[in-house]
Amino acid sequence: MYLSDRNIKSEIEANRITISDFDQERLQQVSYDILLGNKFQTMKSYKLAAVDPSKGILPETHEIEVPDGEAFVLHPGKTVLGTSKDYFGSDHYLIQLSGKSSLARIGLVVHNTAGIVNPGHFLNITFELYNAGKIPIILRPGMQIAQILFAQISSDLESNYKDTGRFNGDNWGKNLNH
Repeated sequence: MYLSDRNIKSEIEANRITISDFDQERLQQVSYDILLGNKFQTMKSYKLAAVDPSKGILPETHEIEVPDGEAFVLHPGKTVLGTSKDYFGSDHYLIQLSGKSSLARIGLVVHNTAGIVNPGHFLNITFELYNAGKIPIILRPGMQIAQILFAQISSDLESNYKDTGRFNGDNWGKNLNH
């Protein structure tokens, strides 16, 4: 079951959900709109003949930081990693990332597979931004890029994400395997 706007707000007030710089204007009926951050990673695909994840053969990446007020152009058929301005998480709820329909209609995909944030994981989420359209899409830091939904867990967890040892801080730029 997803939390309603009323429940999201009360859980933030009770410190059971963390959203940095919570803005009531971005609270929807059952979701919260999150903003695009300033960092993007592009792959240096010209340096590899092929990617082989099972052998650890991955493309090198290049980080680009776009200042507020400027733009990043996402060309058709291209994928880049981006990050959210919003830092969020919860020890009590599963968080689901979803694209915004207004952006999906122009061909923007915000995640391919990594749309789940487990309880205990607090982060600026990494977006897998892909332009499925035929014309370039202008991305601007601070734009509403996606939404997050909060789902109740059916029972107490045996462990949360912090307990798994998988999270080692801000490593989004260090590799593509997270």
